[in-house]
Amino acid sequence: MELQQLMAAIEPADKAWEEKAWDRLRSQIRPRGSLGRLEEMAARVGGMCRSLAPDLSRKLIFTMAGDHGVAEEGVSAYPQEVTAQMVFSFVQGWASISVLASHVGADVRVVDCGVAADLSPEWAVEHRKIGKGTANIAQGPAMSREEAQRGILVGAELVMQAARDEGYSLFGTGDMGIANTTPSTAIVAAFSGRPVAELTGRGTGIDDEAWKRKVQVVEQALEVNRPDPKDPVDVLAKVGGFEIAGLAGAVLGAAAAKVPVVCDGFIATAGALVACRLVPTAKDYLFVSHKSQEVGHAVMYGLLGLEPILDLGMRLGEGTGAALAMSLVEAAGKVLRDIKTFEEAGVTDTGH
Repeated sequence: MELQQLMAAIEPADKAWEEKAWDRLRSQIRPRGSLGRLEEMAARVGGMCRSLAPDLSRKLIFTMAGDHGVAEEGVSAYPQEVTAQMVFSFVQGWASISVLASHVGADVRVVDCGVAADLSPEWAVEHRKIGKGTANIAQGPAMSREEAQRGILVGAELVMQAARDEGYSLFGTGDMGIANTTPSTAIVAAFSGRPVAELTGRGTGIDDEAWKRKVQVVEQALEVNRPDPKDPVDVLAKVGGFEIAGLAGAVLGAAAAKVPVVCDGFIATAGALVACRLVPTAKDYLFVSHKSQEVGHAVMYGLLGLEPILDLGMRLGEGTGAALAMSLVEAAGKVLRDIKTFEEAGVTDTGH
């Protein structure tokens, strides 16, 4: 598949089905509006799935992993080898995402989009390595335009195949990659035009000196690379990451498959932002799972025009926020499908 083919395959959610969903929600045996944002989510799901009886029980999270050359600038509290070590922990089922996904009944697949280390072929990982980590964005572009497009297609094809061939109906996106809040900050700075210092958080917990260095590194990356905000692939190639490309592709793949996708926090939302700048109607299929503690995240979901489902003070990544929010998106689907209307239940509607 080519990127243009993927983009052309994305259709808006069906507004007629969304309105039918609202009609059903307003007719259910409860006070109108009494389930608040769950009703908004349920109506959106109806429009995405073209159904009043969606089944979102088959849930799958793709945790995209990749390394970043910019780690050599000292922008992270952890060394780069932690990326591969954490991928191993995901495979073993020890990590935060493993536990929270299991809790909500979601499967997890880890994708090696560009980990710097050679991962064992025996690990239960989707081996889709585009390169062994990106180049240092403070010195030049992260990757070539062709590599950025390949990364997008990796994410899209994995989601589309899982929806088509395995019956998954609700997707989540998560990330793993030491130093990946730095390219994510560069992406939101490029798209928003806001000062870098207003968008830069502390990632894995860096101190004041490292934070100042991180701001300088992002500013330098933007100065050196001059990403074009009107060309999302250019932004991704110049200041992004291999796993961020995969995250963008996952959103586009879900939109092409007409299934909902829940993005995680700062890094996953950076990928979602790239996707929705490429194909604005992809946003019709997107939920933002939670409000990350990363300061630039609010600007990201503001640019998307979407409100996060949860605010738990989280800033981990991996797909942890997506896992928790997926359970609420699934619940919204059940609200639409399973709560009887007054007519179905034989209950008198007083119009309350």
